[in-house]
Amino acid sequence: MPTLRVILLWHQHQPFYKDLVTGEYRLPWVRLHALKDYYGMVKLLDEFPNVHQNFNLVPSLVAQIQDYVAGTAQDPFQEVASKPAKDLTENERRFALQYLFQANPQNLIGRYPRYKELWERFREHGNQPDRAERYFQPQDFTDLQVLSQIAWFDEFFLEEKDIAALVRKGHNYSLDDQKFVIARERELLARVLPAHAAAAEKGSIEISATPFYHPILPLLCDTSAGAVSTPGLPLPQNRFRHPEDAREQLRRGLDLHQQVFGVRPKGVWPSEGSVSEEALAIAHSLGVQWMATDEGVLGRSTGLFFARDGNGRLPGHLAEQLYNIYRYENGSTAMHLVFRDHTLSDLIGFVYSGMPPADAARHLINNIKDAAKPVLDKGRDAVVSIILDGENAWEYYPKSGREFLRRFYDGLQREPGLEAVTMSEAIARHQDFGQLNSLVPGSWINANFNVWIGAPEDNRAWDYLHHARDYYASNAARASEAQRQLAFDEILIAEGSDWNWWYGPEHHSANDRDFDELYRKHLSNVYQALGATAPDYLAQPITGVEVRPSFVPQTGYIHPRVAGDKVRYFEWMGAAIYTADHRAGAMHGKQFLLDSVYAGIDATNLYGRLDFSGKPPAEDFEIVVNVESWASGEPRPRRTLRVSAAAREGRLKEWKIENGSAERELASSAQPDEHVKVALLRNFEFKVPLIWLLATPNSAPSAERKSAAVAATSKLRLRFSLWQNRLPVDSLPLEGWIELQVVSEGELLFGA
Repeated sequence: MPTLRVILLWHQHQPFYKDLVTGEYRLPWVRLHALKDYYGMVKLLDEFPNVHQNFNLVPSLVAQIQDYVAGTAQDPFQEVASKPAKDLTENERRFALQYLFQANPQNLIGRYPRYKELWERFREHGNQPDRAERYFQPQDFTDLQVLSQIAWFDEFFLEEKDIAALVRKGHNYSLDDQKFVIARERELLARVLPAHAAAAEKGSIEISATPFYHPILPLLCDTSAGAVSTPGLPLPQNRFRHPEDAREQLRRGLDLHQQVFGVRPKGVWPSEGSVSEEALAIAHSLGVQWMATDEGVLGRSTGLFFARDGNGRLPGHLAEQLYNIYRYENGSTAMHLVFRDHTLSDLIGFVYSGMPPADAARHLINNIKDAAKPVLDKGRDAVVSIILDGENAWEYYPKSGREFLRRFYDGLQREPGLEAVTMSEAIARHQDFGQLNSLVPGSWINANFNVWIGAPEDNRAWDYLHHARDYYASNAARASEAQRQLAFDEILIAEGSDWNWWYGPEHHSANDRDFDELYRKHLSNVYQALGATAPDYLAQPITGVEVRPSFVPQTGYIHPRVAGDKVRYFEWMGAAIYTADHRAGAMHGKQFLLDSVYAGIDATNLYGRLDFSGKPPAEDFEIVVNVESWASGEPRPRRTLRVSAAAREGRLKEWKIENGSAERELASSAQPDEHVKVALLRNFEFKVPLIWLLATPNSAPSAERKSAAVAATSKLRLRFSLWQNRLPVDSLPLEGWIELQVVSEGELLFGA
């Protein structure tokens, strides 16, 4: 009987937050995620000895965990959490309010009533530390300091007697409680890496590596690779080509893993699944035996598009291509390659957190079996690869998703004919390898590198890196060995992918400024280490130096959850984006209330999102979204919709959706429709069926295309506006519309 092998790879990653010159950590996420997820994800497998998995640990993350365990990490966030509340300065109190509430409101903050009470008090004063600080007494700060740490403790840690007692106490924590928590953190962090080493030694997991500071290897080798994946992509003014740095990043990563875990990794999950033929050749020369990336890269390399049906299933011939292990051979380079199932991976990341754990686990097991069925039916073994972030998703699950994982793992080990295996086990047991002799460069995001290069901010960051790298090459020989080493380390850190993740139009967070300042600090340290003064331009923010592109078209189907309370970057990835240019109009005294709008489709729905400049207005307001569907060659829209939502005190009071041309109400808060969703909290989001606009993509089932008129729709147009006192006070776009093409996902991705 053929076998279904499931490869689960959890990618554990945080950027390098440490400033090598000052020794200070700019953000606390290494410590907090190491407390919350890394230990438990591995320890959980003790309960399921027949479930083998893969854990990818980024070496820069490992090095930072070691720094915390050694007690040498200088973390200002931990220092504020540990300082007696009565001794906090005014700036430290405001710092605590700004950063100690940066956690999931429902599953981390909301789990602890006192923490939630303090968070709601902070929100009542506009989420502004300078306004809220006076309403927090010393006992409030002590409770915040303790609970903001406990909230990040792993489920296994929370079960330990002394920590459980502290949780039960709930409030009125003492200085001794505060000292206990901080001391305990270091003890708990010390368990993380040994737990991985022990699991690997007994064969429960395989540990893979990533280039040390998480760079995009193909772009380090040559930034021109960006235009290979996306012809016509604007590139930096200066071509960055340093394959020797790519090799050094990977060599250092492999060396550290061998030092820490006692075994040299056989495999690599390249940063962001980014591969190219040059990167594979470097990895092969360093003894790497396998690498993994996304199905989109396989699709581009073979000329296939992995289009799924309405149930998320691939047709038989495509399933045979994807659910296999490939052998890449080109000249002297040989490499085993595995390509992740994008759809199954995203179900864990974005969908199952909203389902009962038992239902979610059952759904995933059935989906895996159904996906592999066409291959198994032909008498061949199938290999299904699920690869995703192993930390951030769990904030959206109750109790870090442990019930879901337990039920899922139990199903994996009980299912006949199914094996959960490490990557090396899968390769050793596989027989009928697919063959590749060429590879199109790409990443796990749309099989290109557009997140990290192409936008003005991205390209400016690459140019600054180029100048620093050239300065090092010209001046390092005159410096001491210690100076050279520090300068080169700072270059390698600046080559990491995380800085450009936040530049450009795709991603934004509360820590954008921190990332920008830290990136420029790393580059400045290169010059300082070599005894020079950094260029003046490194004192100026990259974010905002260039106007962001006002419009980015949709590049892939989106399936966001409409909640309005927390932006999930990946769910809106691929949406069309229109960003307000606040700088261009600031001279005219305009008050900007809207920051950006997002819009996109999938096979059945239209989605929209509006982000405010800061928090939603305190005064009453109304949001109006006008939507039009157009067919080619017709002088007027086929159908218009008007989505309106009224807010009182920053909260959604009522909403309605009207057929604009017929002036007929289709749904409302008083008469909802199961296919419609409208939400307003931190931002405004909505979902409406495309059929209401007489629009469905050509890939949709024919039953959904009620007539030729529906199928003929070629584009949608949207405009968002905010009204107060019956006057439009801001809108995006200011002129014109956001346009969406109503096409299949394949046409969006490949322009077919």
